[in-house]
Amino acid sequence: FGMTTPATIAGKLFLIFYGLIGCAGTILFFNLFLERLITIIAYIMKSCHERQIRRNGTLTQDIQQASGNAEVDSLAGWKPSVYYVMLILCLASLIISCCASAMYTPMEGWSYFESLYFCFVAFSTIGFGDLVSSQNAQYESQGLYRFGNFIFILMGVCCIYSLFNVISIVIKQSINWILKKLEWTCHRCQRKLFRSRRNVVVPGTARNQRNISIESDGVMESDTDGRRMSGEMISMKDLLASNKVSLAIMQKQLSDSANGFPRQMNNAPRQNGFAGGVGALGIMNNRLAETSTDR
Repeated sequence: FGMTTPATIAGKLFLIFYGLIGCAGTILFFNLFLERLITIIAYIMKSCHERQIRRNGTLTQDIQQASGNAEVDSLAGWKPSVYYVMLILCLASLIISCCASAMYTPMEGWSYFESLYFCFVAFSTIGFGDLVSSQNAQYESQGLYRFGNFIFILMGVCCIYSLFNVISIVIKQSINWILKKLEWTCHRCQRKLFRSRRNVVVPGTARNQRNISIESDGVMESDTDGRRMSGEMISMKDLLASNKVSLAIMQKQLSDSANGFPRQMNNAPRQNGFAGGVGALGIMNNRLAETSTDR
């Protein structure tokens, strides 16, 4: 609470080194308290279950002979739910706070609400210092009061610290659940978008389109170019297939122009000054001859 502090250099140095060991040991004590609490709850649950079986007269001989380490090992399957432990710790913290407040109210002259407030600040180790117990010079039954103050603070800190650990687990589970829901929702949105984009048809003639099979990545090639029916992005495989089709068409045109197809145009008189030519030059001249008009 800041009401009692070291005044000398030796006391401050002692506090630094003692705090390293003392705080670590205190955290270990709180963790062991939570583990023992879970073990006790599991033992009570197991005992209640065995008692119910005995009442029904169906208890097996193996369960009747279980004891010692075997019984402790069997408690692993009886660990309570985190929500059950959180409920028990909440009730325990509330009971301790109410009992401690009933002691602080007459002894310190605080209101009951101020006593509850002090209990939470003290048990959670916040320690503002606006309300501090055991600071008066004289109390009625001073020794008993200070002993009760010590017991209540120790039990309250154990319960509140354990409750904080359990709440952190619940928060982690809640965050994981929210993230899974968001991931599932995003996955559904992506699937809907993917399906909607599959049904999109790019404007164009039927001759200039080809079907893409998503499941097998198969390609049905047309006689001309490699346009896609959907608005999907072209993959590397599809791009290579499209280039392959275009290259085959170009090779065929070059072969035709070199071997026989352009001979008719070569034997014919020149139109608009364009000759037939061979290879790529022939293809270009044929295109120009077809698109040009006589003047």
